[in-house]
Amino acid sequence: MVSEPELSRRIKVKGLPGENVIIEADAGERAALAARFALPSVDSLRAEVALEQRGSAIRAKGTMRAAIQQTCAISGEDFPVTIKEALDLRFVEEGAVNPSHSDDGEIEIELDAEDCDDIDYRGDAFDLGEAIAQTLGLAIDPFAEGPEADAARKKAGIVGEGEQDGPLAEMLKGLTKG
Repeated sequence: MVSEPELSRRIKVKGLPGENVIIEADAGERAALAARFALPSVDSLRAEVALEQRGSAIRAKGTMRAAIQQTCAISGEDFPVTIKEALDLRFVEEGAVNPSHSDDGEIEIELDAEDCDDIDYRGDAFDLGEAIAQTLGLAIDPFAEGPEADAARKKAGIVGEGEQDGPLAEMLKGLTKG
């Protein structure tokens, strides 16, 4: 069973909007995204995207901004994080000829400034909301450290780089004395 994405915003390929598309997650969508990405909360999520038809593909460029609560990887305490990510996506109809494949089926890779993330879609619409949700997921630092990380390290006796206290440091001091 395939579930509906937490932030689904289907955009019809025919008649793309002429102005920027604004995607803003409501409270229920933010709660579902927080659960998906194992976050205490997603306080805000907004993206502004310009869409442009380029041959059989749709280019989506813009900016995503989010305010989340994240759990510190060291202290376990929640702390606020602000995310700002540039978006550069290309939606390509599933089964369309991919210009990166040569006539003999070999994959040709040429990277240039036009490269962006390709996302396949089926039918007459693509899900810009799910692409925004995936961008958020990729922007979250799984090892983020909050403001209490150093205090938690010190309390646990973990010696950080350049620190000279803690049980290990005391033992090493004894070894270097004479």
